[in-house]
Amino acid sequence: MNTSTPIPQMRLYREWLKAKQGREFATYEALHRWSVEDLDGFWRSIWDYDGVATPTSFAAALSEEVMPGACWFDGAQVNYARHVFRHAAAADEMGQPAIIAMDERGGSITLGWAELRRQAVSLALELRGHGIEPGDRVAAYLPNIPAAVVGLLACASLGAVWTLCSPDMGINAVLDRWRQTAPKALIAVDGIFYAGKAMDRSAAVAEIRKQLPCIETLFVISSGCGEGKVPDAIDFAEATAREGEVVAAFEPEWLPFDHPLWILYSSGTTGLPKAIVHGHGGIILATAAGRLHFDLGPSYVQNTLGDRFHWYSASGWVMWNIQVGGLLSGTTICLFDGSPSGTRSDPDWTCLWDFAGLSGVTWFGAGAAFFANCRKAGVGLEQIAGMERIRALGSTGSPLPRDVQRWGTAQFAALGRRDIWWCNVSGGTEIAAAFMAGNPELLNTPGRLQCRHLGAAIEAWDDHGNPVIGEVGELVCTKPFPSMPLYFWNDDNGSRYRDSYFSEWPDVWRHGDWLTIGRDGSCSISGRSDATINRHGVRMGTAEIYAAVEQLREIEDTMIIDVEDANGDSDLIMFVVPVAGQNVDKSLEAIVASAIRNSLSPRFVPDRLIAAPGIPRTLSGKKQELPIKRLFAGWSVAKVVSPDATATPDILPWYIEQAQLWQRDAQIGIDPRTGQTS
Repeated sequence: MNTSTPIPQMRLYREWLKAKQGREFATYEALHRWSVEDLDGFWRSIWDYDGVATPTSFAAALSEEVMPGACWFDGAQVNYARHVFRHAAAADEMGQPAIIAMDERGGSITLGWAELRRQAVSLALELRGHGIEPGDRVAAYLPNIPAAVVGLLACASLGAVWTLCSPDMGINAVLDRWRQTAPKALIAVDGIFYAGKAMDRSAAVAEIRKQLPCIETLFVISSGCGEGKVPDAIDFAEATAREGEVVAAFEPEWLPFDHPLWILYSSGTTGLPKAIVHGHGGIILATAAGRLHFDLGPSYVQNTLGDRFHWYSASGWVMWNIQVGGLLSGTTICLFDGSPSGTRSDPDWTCLWDFAGLSGVTWFGAGAAFFANCRKAGVGLEQIAGMERIRALGSTGSPLPRDVQRWGTAQFAALGRRDIWWCNVSGGTEIAAAFMAGNPELLNTPGRLQCRHLGAAIEAWDDHGNPVIGEVGELVCTKPFPSMPLYFWNDDNGSRYRDSYFSEWPDVWRHGDWLTIGRDGSCSISGRSDATINRHGVRMGTAEIYAAVEQLREIEDTMIIDVEDANGDSDLIMFVVPVAGQNVDKSLEAIVASAIRNSLSPRFVPDRLIAAPGIPRTLSGKKQELPIKRLFAGWSVAKVVSPDATATPDILPWYIEQAQLWQRDAQIGIDPRTGQTS
């Protein structure tokens, strides 16, 4: 392993620009300005620098600069899996694996690049043999294990469209997604092990298949945690076992640049989850630019020899896709399947660090809440072997508090890593990339994001659509970015896509975050500007939560908000209007928790239930989640609530009083969930 600090990828790119194109930039600000003013020139340079191959020609990187509907690399043909497998020969020759994986029980798997390709090709041939063609959807109900990566690459090889849900999701949440996209095949696990417990999923898999007659072929992975046999299933191990000349001769299909690669899901506050379609080319290009910000190079070249990239993620979070994207750079990826904190009854926040040490991780990423919890738990990294190998730390999901970042920096300084670099990023499922990111050539900015992403024309706008510096504004993107969605599935006229991102300002992407851009170019995110629930990077629309709880006979109405605190955590508050004669007590809390856990996921169980006299609604009948969330976040009443704009002005004073009490308790250090001083 190369233990010296590598030459930053951003510097290597700048040197290439100077040598190949005669372009020289004195500052990152100047480089970023060029990247958004000359989109065609910048993205063509990324294509050339990353060595993207095409058997056909294209006239321009961007032939139509509009949003939505930008036309990128028209005429080019690419393939995500082909772009991954180009690294196989060189990486194997240098003895660098493609994947190192471990679960919380200590089981481990290491896959070389040739073996990863063989398994993916074997599965691709099996899928093709069962009638899967380009454009067909293949669903997966899998945790963060190598089989999920194999499945993605197999589908990409054929031009099939990958759509993945984590098996910690309840059946209803999965069906809400896959009923929209109608998968033709399903790859599933019959059980999972998480937080010290084995959990059967065989019955859930059987029910999903029953409810989705579109599924013609089912592959099942035996986990050792399943309690029953899933009928009429093909053994995944057998499907990936092919060898021989046919496997060796297989080549991934050349596909149009904008051919669908995968479908991700993100929820608004009403209706079904949005089924977001990304294309092969857009993801390849955005990842190629992103690796400059992540400082990821091939693990088989001298500069980054032995680099190993890990980002802790559930498979249903977009960071899973980002982590797998490390393979596009020729970087070894390290997967952890399990709880980052051990069992719920006896939490241990060293588990993930132990995995990193055992796997030789050099680049360690996780949600901001993970680092905050490590600090609270008093984790001491000096006691964990292998920590000195880590050269970079990544954070996302929610803003990373300044003091938490400084804590982590001090931990690594004590290990002799005084140059530890933090790559704090913010982007989203919508683009499967970052809008704001890191740059190892810039100074660390505790609690902030170092810079805006190359090629991303990001600004903070006030209510009148004017860009502001040093002030909170709406995060907007004023020019196309290649990994913006191709479209939403089943959104034939594009109206839902436009309403989601372009309704506020036509032709300008409104992301839904509050952004402050500093005069030094660094950025900070101060939360969602909409009411989407974001729990440690995983989003869930409030409509899905309401669907889970408002069918309960004990409940008349509810409203839920997610309020971030100063420590980088958040409190999920559910206001409950119980039916007559029902109290909001421990019994009802358990009923609500069970309903959400079974239908959606345990991570969306509220931290607190509050009995309410009613639910505030607009004149059109919509719940006023965002104004109430802003009240609890400390916004002034006059700025966020107007009695004239609500159908329920009589109950607003109660919510205002509750928000004031919440803020008072937070200021004096009282935990609103327990009533105890923190």
